[in-house]
Amino acid sequence: MRIPGLDLLRAIAIAWVMLFHSFLVGGLGEQWDWLSRYGWMGVDLFFVLSGFLIGHQVLAPLARGETFSFRDFYLRRAFRILPAFWVVLAVYLLVPAFAEAPAMEPAWKFLAFIVNLDIDYANNAAFSNAWSLCVEEHFYLVFPVLAWAMVRRSSPRGVLALCVGLVLAGIAVRSAVWLHDTATAPARNWFVEDIYYPTWCRLDGLLAGVVLAVVRVFRPGLWEWLSQRANAVLAAGVLVMALALWLFRERTGLLGNSIGWPVLSTGLALLVCAAAQRHGAIGRWRVPGMAWLAAISYSLYLVHKPVFHLVGTYWGEAIAGRGLLTFVVYAAASLGAGALLHYLVERPGLALRGRLLSRRRLVAEAAPAA
Repeated sequence: MRIPGLDLLRAIAIAWVMLFHSFLVGGLGEQWDWLSRYGWMGVDLFFVLSGFLIGHQVLAPLARGETFSFRDFYLRRAFRILPAFWVVLAVYLLVPAFAEAPAMEPAWKFLAFIVNLDIDYANNAAFSNAWSLCVEEHFYLVFPVLAWAMVRRSSPRGVLALCVGLVLAGIAVRSAVWLHDTATAPARNWFVEDIYYPTWCRLDGLLAGVVLAVVRVFRPGLWEWLSQRANAVLAAGVLVMALALWLFRERTGLLGNSIGWPVLSTGLALLVCAAAQRHGAIGRWRVPGMAWLAAISYSLYLVHKPVFHLVGTYWGEAIAGRGLLTFVVYAAASLGAGALLHYLVERPGLALRGRLLSRRRLVAEAAPAA
């Protein structure tokens, strides 16, 4: 789905995440704290985008009564995610100097996509940003099966009940974990390990994106109504995001980690909804370079932390303390590495995927004739 507004949001998401991770190299300085402080929300924006795009990809053929090919879906996801991920993981394992932290979890946890469920963050923080890929992979595994079953057997009321139940369960689980860990004060980074990384605590963004996809597929009249009011939806999204920023003014506090996540996801979903409409301001923007940045955003996400580390190791003293200019140097190096990974690994993987899927379609079309 190539829509200028969605490309713009992808580009903002990866830039925001990179700004947040500037703490790895000493940050941008106090004057830029307002810009980087909430950069972790860029990952949640990626979650909402993924829920919306994958949700539409799965739900659209089901709504038309077509046979959904689980094999094709998982093949698409595998060739989209795994080649670049495997290459970066291999570099981490073979070149220790590449890592932005002294140690990392065993390779099998990354290969099994469970590093977000079992990580010693204080001692094994290298490549820890793979936690979000684990959440995505769990979503890819479960959602198509759940969507297929619910389209066949469930009612709109049942879908609504499931969504509300997931939101309330997330609030309850995060609140219980927060209260327990603050009371027991375990000698580890419990916020990251018990709340921020685990999949069951991070479903809000994906769910908000899926709800958007449900509206687009099954309620086209409502989607068109929203499309005609895209700028109002955008304004509502900005207001809800302002509330989310206030709730997360203390990032590890109870208020943010109870109700803050669904509020944040709602605000981001409204922004995604506005960006997906070509009638609104953000939906029709074609900002130069944003489509390219969106295209390489996955590769850039994988490599920007170790590149930050390498640049800091060799040139950090020369560029330290220059605020935004410092970040530009780190970002330029990361863009180069991300583009290299994208063009040498990610795009060839996608091209191979296209050939395999085309061959499968030809075989399927020839079978009835035979």
